[in-house]
Amino acid sequence: MENNRLKEEVYSYELENGLKIFYMPKKGYAKKYAIYATNYGSNDNKFKPIGESDIIEVPEGIAHFLEHKLFEEPEGNIFDDFSKLGSYVNAYTNYNQTAYLFSCTDKFYENLELLVKFVQNPYFTDNNVEKEKGIIEQEIRMYDDAAEWKVFSNCLNAMYNEHPVKIDIAGTVDSIRKIDKEILYKCYNTFYNPVNMILFIIGDIDFDNALDIIKNNQKITKKSSDKIDRVKTSEPNKINESIIEDKLNVSTPLFNIGYKDIDIGYDGDKLIHKEICTYILLEMLFGNSSEFFQHLYEEGLINNSFGSQYIGNKDYGYSIIGGESESPKTVLERVEDYIKNIKEKGLSERNFKRIKKKLTGYHLMELNSIEYIATNFVSYYFKNSSLLRYLDIIDEVSFSDVQKRFDIHLNDDNHVLSVVMPK
Repeated sequence: MENNRLKEEVYSYELENGLKIFYMPKKGYAKKYAIYATNYGSNDNKFKPIGESDIIEVPEGIAHFLEHKLFEEPEGNIFDDFSKLGSYVNAYTNYNQTAYLFSCTDKFYENLELLVKFVQNPYFTDNNVEKEKGIIEQEIRMYDDAAEWKVFSNCLNAMYNEHPVKIDIAGTVDSIRKIDKEILYKCYNTFYNPVNMILFIIGDIDFDNALDIIKNNQKITKKSSDKIDRVKTSEPNKINESIIEDKLNVSTPLFNIGYKDIDIGYDGDKLIHKEICTYILLEMLFGNSSEFFQHLYEEGLINNSFGSQYIGNKDYGYSIIGGESESPKTVLERVEDYIKNIKEKGLSERNFKRIKKKLTGYHLMELNSIEYIATNFVSYYFKNSSLLRYLDIIDEVSFSDVQKRFDIHLNDDNHVLSVVMPK
């Protein structure tokens, strides 16, 4: 794959077991990076395990729990092995994927072999699973006391009725207590199958050498004929609750205004197109250079924490406008009035062109970061698109596309308010 405008190319290779490997050369770069990811996240809590005939529902938070446990091996913790090689290693679980990664400037091939081996080598025992429950319980309780996470989590709860995106990625204290080694292996064997995973490497690397290391360290050698059967939850268009309020130890109230996306059901370039339209729309309406931001800032209703974002996938999506304010409900009223006013007046095409150029510039700058390239390549791959297509999709976005997105997405009947007030 190549993009002549960016002068970037990506080589791909598929192993006999179905694992897809991608390599982006970066000649002269000192840093090298690898990310090994599975198309499996916290939303995948109902599925038919490979080799079985019945659908099961697993405890909430198990994908995140599994990510934690993979770093433990009979000889100790895998972090220590990467540390001895002088590299940085980490992992993350989100609603749709789990990824393991490292970056280094030296000993790339030793690091790559270690990454490939440990992700394929689960080691779950009754004792180490029980021990991990205590660690993750502490993590869950810590997030329960984190105001920014709480206001966001409550916002998702307000927007969604049934969809698992409303569930905390780490689960609950009660749900993780139900996890045992048997169900961990069942999830691992289903979702950590080579056909459901990709490995992306980037840097000044000998691809043939890297391929040999990956090939020589595969535990599964043949492609599975079993298809992963995931059960998707039916989610109504209506919101769950219009307002959720909570109290924590904060000095200033925090708020999230969430707009539930009802234009869903597709992926690929069409999904990325919608994502870009929404980013441009939100920046036009609520960015730091917008009239709305300037007016509310001057009135003291908001501060520099104010911002917006859109998150979208095939079966869900939402925009969030949030920050700090002494009067969150007044901010919501102003947002509602502002949107009605702009819908009557119309969006500014001049503003659209400026924000579109700004997004293009940001994207080009981010392409200097191999971390940005790697994580976004994986994310867009699992959305059936390509990071190399992103710039072209930006070009395809028209002013009328953003206007249509405005009419569909930002409406009175699909928004919620989440507030965290001082105790």
